[in-house]
Amino acid sequence: MPVTPATSTAISRAAAHLRAGRLVAFPTETVYGLGADASRGLAVAGIFAAKGRPSFNPLIVHVADVEAARGLGVFTPLAEKLAAAFWPGPLTLVVARAENCPVAELATCGLATIALRVPAHPVAQALLRAAGVPVAAPSANRSGHVSATAAEHVEADLGHAVAMILDGGPTQVGLESTVVDATGAVPVLLRAGAVTAEQIGSVCGVAPVRPFEGGVHPVSPGQLLTHYAPRAAVRLGAARAQPGEGLLAFGPLPPVVDGPVLNLSATGDLIEAAANLFAHLRTLDSTGVASIAVMPIPETGLGEAINDRLARAARR
Repeated sequence: MPVTPATSTAISRAAAHLRAGRLVAFPTETVYGLGADASRGLAVAGIFAAKGRPSFNPLIVHVADVEAARGLGVFTPLAEKLAAAFWPGPLTLVVARAENCPVAELATCGLATIALRVPAHPVAQALLRAAGVPVAAPSANRSGHVSATAAEHVEADLGHAVAMILDGGPTQVGLESTVVDATGAVPVLLRAGAVTAEQIGSVCGVAPVRPFEGGVHPVSPGQLLTHYAPRAAVRLGAARAQPGEGLLAFGPLPPVVDGPVLNLSATGDLIEAAANLFAHLRTLDSTGVASIAVMPIPETGLGEAINDRLARAARR
């Protein structure tokens, strides 16, 4: 896909692509982001597929302003203080998911928290306002590659996978956003970035701690082995469900069972399976079954990430 200068017409086209479930790369003040409508699970799964991301990590959800962010997350006094000081800007806040939050489970990896950012870049701002949807966007590069700070970097890595690359010139900061857990009273620095720990401490009146310091445990992104575990036990590699079990199926011919069954993908599509994973686990768990039997899933492509999260869910 050729790089497109970020004119108002191009931004309108890019917004339409996002609303249609397609991927769009766009500049922020930190790095270029690979964006998808965060409320559409299949679109979010497309991000992981395009990046070749080896495992699901919670994605940062970008919105145009703090009012839109409050519709997706529960803002503590700490979060409000940090948002007032640094938004729009290169700071991501991890807060509790709001009730009825429309963001797909895959974007937050089934966690009770959500990572939110209001970017300052004028192209990102214009795109978010034109799209009118929350946009999940990790850095726009193949997994393991250097983050993209110019449109040509995105084209080299992901030009085949995106509907559009908006060219807003080189990014100003060139370093990913700082990520802070703001669910409590003390800021927890989950990722160092463009906003320094000293700046955060100056605003909050207390220095941020690192995960596990002073008894503070992280709530994202996937740093605990059992983050993805439902209430029910999880049994992997199952050919069929046993009495009292629900079945998380995969493929066109799931076995006939007495208990509840949800199929990650009847066609064996790993992108569809990734999009359904966390929501299906949650739904089966809500039926009250004692355990969930999971049919085998190929280890290829997104199957590696799906199996990683299922292994974490099964760990007790």
